[in-house]
Amino acid sequence: SYAKPPVFGPSRQLDIELEMAFFVGGGNQLGEPIPIEKAHEHIFGMVLMNDWSARDIQAWEYVPLGPFLGKNFGTTISPWVIPMEALLPFAEPNPIQDPEPLPYLQHPDAYTLNINLFVSLKGQGMSEAANICKSNFKYMYWTMKQQLAHHTVSGCNVRPGDLLASGTISGPDPESFGSMLELSWRGSKSVDLGGGETRTFLRDGDEVTITGYGQGDGYRVGFGPCMGTILPALQH
Repeated sequence: SYAKPPVFGPSRQLDIELEMAFFVGGGNQLGEPIPIEKAHEHIFGMVLMNDWSARDIQAWEYVPLGPFLGKNFGTTISPWVIPMEALLPFAEPNPIQDPEPLPYLQHPDAYTLNINLFVSLKGQGMSEAANICKSNFKYMYWTMKQQLAHHTVSGCNVRPGDLLASGTISGPDPESFGSMLELSWRGSKSVDLGGGETRTFLRDGDEVTITGYGQGDGYRVGFGPCMGTILPALQH
C-alpha cells in the first residue's frame, strides 16, 4: 500500500524485461532531426537485452518521478552485435497502426522483424533451466525507424554506439509475456518451473538467459545468449 512508509532494503520483486535493442551507427548534429526516410541509415545492428527491473522500487518511485532506481542497477546484452543487413531478410509488413501516426512517423517499407525469442530461468539447485517465455520481436507496435525518428524529432542528438532498447516484448498469449510481472500477474499467481520450483519474482542465485534467432530457409541468424545471474544485495 502506498499509504505505508517506504522500506529501505533489497528488492523483493526483482524482475526481467525481455527486450531487443539497436546500436546507432551514424549520429546526427544537435538540433537536426533524423527523418524517418533516412532512419535506417543510422541503425547499425541489434542485440538481445534484459532490462532488469525492481518492481517494488519502481512502483513506489513511479509517481511523481518515474522509474529510476528501479531500473538503473543493471542491463545485460548479448555478446555480438548483428548488423541489420543480416536481419532484414526476416522483415515482415509493419503492423497496422490505428490511429494513423503523424506523417513524421510514417514509412511504407517493412521494418518489423520476425525474430524468435526465448527466456529460461535456472534457480540454485535446479538440474536444468525452465523455459518461461516464448515470444517474437514482430509483436512490437512501433518500428525501430519510428523509435529513432521520434527520439530525434526535437533535435536530440544521438552518437555512434548509443543503444536504444525496444521496451518489453510481449505477445498475445500468456507464454509470450516478457516479464515476471506479467507472467505472475503482478505476483498474484506462481510460475511453475517444474520439480516443485515456482516463482512470482526472481530470487538470489537465479540465472536468466535470453536467446533468439531469425529462421531462414535452411539457416538461422542468432545472437548468442544474453545471460545474467542474480547476486545478493550488499549488506551495510
